[in-house]
Amino acid sequence: MILTRVTDSIQINAVSQLAQQIWQEYYPAIIGQSQVEYMLATFQSGSAITQQIQQQQLHYYLIEVADRTVGYLAIQPRDDHSLFLSKLYVRADMRGQGYARAAVEYASALARELGLVKLSLTVNRHNQLALAVYTRLGFVTVGSIVTDIGGGFVMDDYQLEKPLT
Repeated sequence: MILTRVTDSIQINAVSQLAQQIWQEYYPAIIGQSQVEYMLATFQSGSAITQQIQQQQLHYYLIEVADRTVGYLAIQPRDDHSLFLSKLYVRADMRGQGYARAAVEYASALARELGLVKLSLTVNRHNQLALAVYTRLGFVTVGSIVTDIGGGFVMDDYQLEKPLT
């Protein structure tokens, strides 16, 4: 498995297309089709990803295996000495093969290099699959948060952290 840092418009387009595929196959059952479409347009379009990279210091990576892109990761250092896992998505046909674990291990190593003490993330409180995966990977729930994302939608999430020792 290789994580390739997203730096150009071709890679940004690949992330956006991958987001369309992954989100449409998984999230309508959790948050509804309207919210999926809104979030894809607002947060995972090519222009939104470009803005996140340029203005929010979000670092995107393509997860690649044998010349196939199987998922993507986005991380962001935070002022609270954490590395925020903003996004970690793997295609449905590639789940269960350790790619999420490897991506979290990569993020952990990067966080340690930066002198950060924990990983943090948010997960929709109804996303039982992701919650189970993150729990197996050593994350613990530390709170919950409801965030208004516009368009009449909210993100109803648990906050998770994983201390780095």
